[in-house]
Amino acid sequence: MKEYKTEAIRNLVLISHSGAGKTSLAEAILFNAGTINRLGKVDNGTTASDFDPAEIKKQISINLSLLTCEWKDNKINTIDTPGYPDFIGEVKAGLRAADTAVVLICATSGIEVGTELVWGYAEKQAKSRVLFINKIDRENADFYRVIDQVNAQFGSYCVPIQLPIGSQDKFEGVIDLITMRSWINNKEEDIPSSLAGDSQKYREKLMEALAEADDDICEKYLEGEEISLEELVKGLKKSIALGKLVPIMVGSALTNKAVHCFMNVICDYLPSPKDTEAMKITNAISKEKEVLYSDSTGPLAAQVFKTTADPYVGRLTYFRVYSGTMYSDSQVFNVNKNRSERIGQLLMVMGKEQFPVSQLVAGDIGGVAKLAETATGDSLCAQDHPLTFDAIEFPRPIFSAAVYPKTKADVDKLGTSLSRLCEEDPTLVFNKDTETNEMIVAGMGESHIEVALEKMQRKFGVDVIMQKPKVPFRETITTLVQTEYKHKKQTGGHGQYGHVYLELEPLPRGTGFEFTERVVGGSVPRNYFPAVEKGVNEGLHEGLLTGYPITDVRVTLFDGSSHPVDSSEMAFKIAALQAFKKGVNMAHPVLLEPIMSVQVTVPDSFMGDVIGDLNTKRARVLGMNPEAGNTVIDARVPLAEMLRYATDLRSLTQGRGQFTMELSHYEEVPTHITQKIIAEIKKDQ
Repeated sequence: MKEYKTEAIRNLVLISHSGAGKTSLAEAILFNAGTINRLGKVDNGTTASDFDPAEIKKQISINLSLLTCEWKDNKINTIDTPGYPDFIGEVKAGLRAADTAVVLICATSGIEVGTELVWGYAEKQAKSRVLFINKIDRENADFYRVIDQVNAQFGSYCVPIQLPIGSQDKFEGVIDLITMRSWINNKEEDIPSSLAGDSQKYREKLMEALAEADDDICEKYLEGEEISLEELVKGLKKSIALGKLVPIMVGSALTNKAVHCFMNVICDYLPSPKDTEAMKITNAISKEKEVLYSDSTGPLAAQVFKTTADPYVGRLTYFRVYSGTMYSDSQVFNVNKNRSERIGQLLMVMGKEQFPVSQLVAGDIGGVAKLAETATGDSLCAQDHPLTFDAIEFPRPIFSAAVYPKTKADVDKLGTSLSRLCEEDPTLVFNKDTETNEMIVAGMGESHIEVALEKMQRKFGVDVIMQKPKVPFRETITTLVQTEYKHKKQTGGHGQYGHVYLELEPLPRGTGFEFTERVVGGSVPRNYFPAVEKGVNEGLHEGLLTGYPITDVRVTLFDGSSHPVDSSEMAFKIAALQAFKKGVNMAHPVLLEPIMSVQVTVPDSFMGDVIGDLNTKRARVLGMNPEAGNTVIDARVPLAEMLRYATDLRSLTQGRGQFTMELSHYEEVPTHITQKIIAEIKKDQ
């Protein structure tokens, strides 16, 4: 591939609801450009972007793929992303690297929940957008119904620049409303007479939208002057780049109909990196903001948006160069890690294949293998001009699972393998729960974690069993008691003697553990106080009801006795432990459970169902606040009821609901539920 200047590069990210045809569109683009010689299909597992074994098996995209091709003397970098909500982190990463978001909508299904979500993400990142109405050749496809939905939901600034010629099994091609010509079987023709009226009507709507978006065109339009094709194209490019107009196109990616027209639009009307607004970036030395332009002669500034463990080249880092030029066999500075990295051979990435290139200019996207420290989100630049990008906003994990290694060999490799997985996917995290002694993996949903663990087995040979995590219950006491224990043992030589009186007192929730003493007259020598405290501490680790730790209790040593020969630290430690256990048993122990502070954001139409479901989960709803067509429900819910809430909420709200959750406090478990929990724990043991 020849070298391209910044103005001849187009960076697209394909986003949509699952199944709208992103991968098929990417495949058709590559085929038309001559990059591949056979049109692959998702169902057959033969596409260039879905090459991961899990993607082929499940017939869905799981990872973002970078695909590069040439068309009309332009270089098109296409990022194909997953549509399934569990893999939304890949969409966020792809959006950061692209200039234009291509939102696909199925002509049969219309706007779906995934469409709304990705549209919002693109809008938040201020990306120029394009709508591609796909599958127009399917049964029940209706282009004009989808247009009405789009205008109602996203706004009237979304306007068609193409109309379909025919529909469903009679779809033949498209009418270009800019040139007022039709394209059938990739051949330019006159507009069919039967569609002349519709063409004129929708061209007028396009002109109105352009007049609203562009002052120069507005002036001529209002005065009734003729607008030349050159002026029209210039105004359209400017309006799309600024996000003031969203062009709508139509076609069939699977059968490769009208895709070449879409590719022409990419090169003719969509912004190059040069056309996008200059970004503000932080100078790591001065901490001041600098304006960064897409200029290949400017200071080097690149950001990593994806890291993978490639089975052939090892660790592969995907990045976009925003300013300057990056060269093969050079040194760059990683600002986030504060260290230099050696750049080996730069790569142009095409799905699972990589091709060596000598340089990547401002605006281009590529990869490099075997960077030692660099991770997703890191900034790469020149050491004498360190610049840092804003972090990529990845969603917080909402679904957790406990994983248990199957063999001893798996135990040894588990931590390292999970670290490698989390490097690849920032929406995946893991930690060791010290209270339940489980390894917890958290992600965006059950499928997300299942796919990650399957990848771990395939790439690193680590086999695990996935289970629902244990709830870290705790125990406490409810009444003040005094208890006594004498540890006395004679073994022939020195014996063992320790005798303590303890007072156990409940404390307010969240206080923890306190140890005090009020021994009078030296009945227990002061040098044995630490041994008594150690014995009590040992008893705290394992409660009598369930074996979970005991908390919110004050223990006071107030009396006892000792022996001048037989007393020892060990004897007093044992006496304290036994006295503590005896006291806990007398003090009416109860079970405590973690209560989570939960915020659920749902469309107003689903609020009743969600609150009804929360009530079945023993929730206390504290408040409801309206927020831009949604309701934010603030509640306190026991963790035991929330372990599978990500799945429940998705089902209740058709995927539109979102929630966050963090620990609020511990609270006593109702008596009837305590009995069930104790029975379950004993059964597991």
